[in-house]
Amino acid sequence: MNIHLPALRSFVATERVQKVIAALSTGKAWDIVIEEYKPKRSEQQNRYLWGVCYAELMKVLPGWDAEDIHEYMLGEHFGWETIEGMGRKRLRPLRRSSRLNKQEFADFVAFVQKKAAEHGVFIPDAE
Repeated sequence: MNIHLPALRSFVATERVQKVIAALSTGKAWDIVIEEYKPKRSEQQNRYLWGVCYAELMKVLPGWDAEDIHEYMLGEHFGWETIEGMGRKRLRPLRRSSRLNKQEFADFVAFVQKKAAEHGVFIPDAE
C-alpha cells in the first residue's frame, strides 16, 4: 500500500497515516517504511528518450532497434547480471527505466547522450 502525503497539510496527512495504521490487522506483523516521495519519470522524458535519443542511435546502428539500444544502455549504466537457463547464459540490466524517478531518469538520459557522443553521435538536448 502506498500513501502519498502532501507536504503542506502535515496535520491532515498525519491523521490519515494514523487511520491507516489503526486499520491494520493485529494478527499480522507489519513493516512500515516512510520515505520521501519522488515522482516517477515523466511521459515527456520517456518520449524524448525513445523518440529522439534512440531514433538518432538507430540511424548509425544498422540491425538494432530501439529496444536493443534501450537494453544495452540500461546495462551499461546500471550494470549487468547473468541469467542462466536451458543451458544458456545471457545478460540482463540490473535496473529498468520505468522505476526511475525524474532525476534518475534525467541522469540516465545524460548517460545515453554521453555514450552516443563517445561514438560520434550527437543527440540534441530536450527542449
